[in-house]
Amino acid sequence: MTVELRSVTVADWRLLREIRLRALADAPKAFGTTLDQARGLSDAEWRARAGGGGGVTLLALDDGVAVAMGGLFAPPDRAIAFVWGMWTDPVARGRGVGGQLLDSLVARCRDAELDGAHHDELRLHVTEGNAGARELYVGRGFRSTGTWEPLRDGSSLRIEELRLVF
Repeated sequence: MTVELRSVTVADWRLLREIRLRALADAPKAFGTTLDQARGLSDAEWRARAGGGGGVTLLALDDGVAVAMGGLFAPPDRAIAFVWGMWTDPVARGRGVGGQLLDSLVARCRDAELDGAHHDELRLHVTEGNAGARELYVGRGFRSTGTWEPLRDGSSLRIEELRLVF
């Protein structure tokens, strides 16, 4: 599998919507948003999401098909940036695609490629029981902050906050 990592632009909004809906259908317990909520977004809202707004969303493409995604939100007024929405299609799991995606997001944050802002720390959440994702993050240097919170309102699942300090 040869993958190309590409930053999402407004022109990619349909591709972003398609992979995000696939991710939510495949792993409904991994995200703070539900599939029904995402399906309810208008085309204009998907275009806005694809436009960035303080961060970047990356897609891993295999022959033009999106097989993984992840985002980075880097507020210019904070030293902490956040990884969000990491997901790899089951057909691409175990092939290093998630690691490539995460490495690229970390590098962009570390190298201040987002609006020139400096960030000392990168944080993310992992749902309890998602051992594969946690192993990926810990293997790349992320450590637990000790903070746990509900996945979303009404959920009995919790998410653990992990951080990587530069």
